[in-house]
Amino acid sequence: MSDLEIEQQPDPAHLAAVMTPRRRRHSARRGIGPTSQDAKVSKTPTSASPSRGCPLAHGTKDNWTWSNRNRSNEVVLSGPNFRTVHFHPNWSKGTAGVQGKRPLNNGRYYWELHVSQRVFGTSIMFGIGTRSARLHANAFRNMLGENEHGWGLSHKGVLWHNGVALLYTKRFRENHSTQIGVLFDGIEGTLTYYKDGKCLGVAFRGLDKIEEPLYPIVCSTAAKTEMTLKSARREFVNLQDRCRAVIMRRIRSSSQLEKLKLPLPIRAYLTEVIDDKEPLRQVDNYDILCDF
Repeated sequence: MSDLEIEQQPDPAHLAAVMTPRRRRHSARRGIGPTSQDAKVSKTPTSASPSRGCPLAHGTKDNWTWSNRNRSNEVVLSGPNFRTVHFHPNWSKGTAGVQGKRPLNNGRYYWELHVSQRVFGTSIMFGIGTRSARLHANAFRNMLGENEHGWGLSHKGVLWHNGVALLYTKRFRENHSTQIGVLFDGIEGTLTYYKDGKCLGVAFRGLDKIEEPLYPIVCSTAAKTEMTLKSARREFVNLQDRCRAVIMRRIRSSSQLEKLKLPLPIRAYLTEVIDDKEPLRQVDNYDILCDF
């Protein structure tokens, strides 16, 4: 469907003292590639008291919203606290984006977007970027991730960063509303997506190395697209998580972890950030236009 369409459609003993979890965190197992079958969470409610299965359920409510300054002229903000984004309110002649006000580095954040049923066109994207990521283009393109300043997921199930496209998940159904969750872990350096309450797995790694401020960004090429920020949470990082991040820089597989002979609770906690899946497949423009 055209973007112009407007008709409605270490040492074990020492580790035990530092790493023994105080509670089992309800975060999804992180990995490179498509979702693990057992990694499921419930939809995040809009209230300040999320369900137990929600990412960062033990965190606190975060009240950021979209920036009225850092946006395309083809973006209109509305609703309580300007949390609703309208892209191309009349017709579309390019790609429009908007940046969130919340800087993300060195923390752990989760936000959830309700995307209206107008899911079609060249590219509807969700992710993060630096202030250098552009927010408008006079062409229909995958704008978030076109260069090194952005990391994005398009509604066609493809990840974009530095101009490289990787097949990540199934295409979204056209003309059906959906819920998209984004989990940014600035300690582990990962970005993970959720769709309609289901974890899709880790999409990007190495984000803890980015020194520039990172911000939530959404963009769209399709006329009259609408997204609403329904829920936003943050979690204060503790010593336990920081210790895990240091350990897991040297351990990247389950077999390596098994050799440490750690107590089961510690091993389970460390395993949360390991996934032995195959790397994502790079795709080209022909693949993106075709059904996978």
